[in-house]
Amino acid sequence: MKEDPGFYSYWPYQDRPKITWPNGARIAFWVAPNIEFYELDPPTNPYRAAWPTGSPSIAGYSIRDYGNRVGHTRQMNLLEKYGIRGSISLSTALCDHHPEIIAACKERDWEFFSHGIYNTRYTYGMSSKQERAMIQDSMQSIYSHTGQKCAGYLAPALSHSEETLDLFAEVGTELFGDDGGFYTCDLFHDDQPTPINLRSGKKFASIPYSLEMNDTIAFAVNKIEPRRYAEQLKLCFDRLYAEGESNGTIMCIPTHNYQVSCPHRLKAFEEALEYITGHSDVWVTTGREIARHFLDNHYTAAVADIADKEARAS
Repeated sequence: MKEDPGFYSYWPYQDRPKITWPNGARIAFWVAPNIEFYELDPPTNPYRAAWPTGSPSIAGYSIRDYGNRVGHTRQMNLLEKYGIRGSISLSTALCDHHPEIIAACKERDWEFFSHGIYNTRYTYGMSSKQERAMIQDSMQSIYSHTGQKCAGYLAPALSHSEETLDLFAEVGTELFGDDGGFYTCDLFHDDQPTPINLRSGKKFASIPYSLEMNDTIAFAVNKIEPRRYAEQLKLCFDRLYAEGESNGTIMCIPTHNYQVSCPHRLKAFEEALEYITGHSDVWVTTGREIARHFLDNHYTAAVADIADKEARAS
């Protein structure tokens, strides 16, 4: 059995140093639209099939194409209505396939972070050199098409390796220098930002990106109804908002334009957004801004507290 890769230390939720958000907000709230590109007939990966129904998957491909043709505009307009700037988990092949989407998001000052190149090409089975090249390609694509220095990473289809975090931080530093404010969304272990252990020792954060609030998990895996999804989002917010009164928390809603933007689901999503943004003391922000605030203001205290608790437990 493999050992724990050691990405982060055990750090009990209680008695942590207090996190404060801008303007005294209790909770940092961000929405992460996954804007992806799937290939109809991708190269075979021996570790994971791209399509569960076989390839080419006309049905799977076309509903995802629907998301980029129709669903994206619906979701973009809805987020704009509630003053939410999306933090895009981007399949960077989209920069070439659908530059119109990139332009519309850039015009609205949305954040772009890397979700690999295609969501049908996985990290599984890649050598370190191949994964590094994929990460570098995706970060350079974002910069060349948007002018943004990519700070965040979510592995394509969550296909993470033991080197992913190290490689992303190293490539990001090579491209953009040490002041990148780099963060990962690939770890699902907390409701607050946490320091991540890298072989380089560089400052790096995990920013909560919730699988439980992810619309694909809700609709395709857990098979819940839209009205129940709205209730689930509100319940999640209520708990984190209450706890945020004493120590700042984070809520993320990861979405997909071929899921939540379907006509029969969008109203439920809107109800949740209206409810959340209708509260005071909510910092409506982006993944990059959360990471930068944590790294600049709370990272050092968090690292010290973790070291102190580990010393006392040994």
